[in-house]
Amino acid sequence: MPSSEEPKLETIRLERPAEGVAVATLDRPGRLNAMTMVMFAELEQLALDLGEQDDLRVLIVTGAGTAFCAGYDLADATELPGLSPMGMLQRQEQAVRALTAVRSLRVPVIAAVNGAAAGGGLALALAADIRLASPAARFNAAFVRIGLSAGDLGTSWLLPRLIGPALAAEIAYTGRFVEAAEAERIGLVNKVVPAQELMAEAIAMAGLICANSPAGVQLSKRALQANMEVSSYAAALELENRGQALLTRGEDLPEALAALAAKRAPHFTGR
Repeated sequence: MPSSEEPKLETIRLERPAEGVAVATLDRPGRLNAMTMVMFAELEQLALDLGEQDDLRVLIVTGAGTAFCAGYDLADATELPGLSPMGMLQRQEQAVRALTAVRSLRVPVIAAVNGAAAGGGLALALAADIRLASPAARFNAAFVRIGLSAGDLGTSWLLPRLIGPALAAEIAYTGRFVEAAEAERIGLVNKVVPAQELMAEAIAMAGLICANSPAGVQLSKRALQANMEVSSYAAALELENRGQALLTRGEDLPEALAALAAKRAPHFTGR
């Protein structure tokens, strides 16, 4: 989709810095890109729309200004205690749909964390497949600081699987900030890079992904996500076997073998 046809969104800016790569920038810098119900709705719809685009290979998510995302906008939170239980559940489910849509994209998602990622911002970073961070990045499960639970937006499921249950418990119960260097050491982020190089690094990593078979990458993502949930090694192997069998029926494997024999770069189509 050419940039001139990109949807006009109120809270998110979408750009195409390279072929196959989209950058979604949370665009409320005056509020540290804090989440609103409008942002949740736009994030969900954007992810669903991008999921229909066969030319998309990687999505990068970042924040405008000095923050990645400060979580739910507390200016909108004062009305929450007055909602009925079902009214609050409806809001919660809308927020969950947004982050689930991002995590469920068939292509890899890279979070370029340029500043604070608190509460729902942490959850959004966790929903990505890969996290890159600038030295200004800092993370916290802010929920307990405002009387809520870290069991929110997938945080209680994703965080322990990423950094281990004991460390996840400490971060969730204390609400303390995890600075960029610690985040890299504990595996919360893949890499910390200088702030001025963050987006270039994310786009370069996206380029490495784009150079591979689209179908192979997409089924790799499916396998990695699904096998976080299966109960046994045997079930994981069964899923892997089916993925490999499907891929041998497509065009990319024969093309890769032909390119190897001809000593040229392969031209992958994902078909």
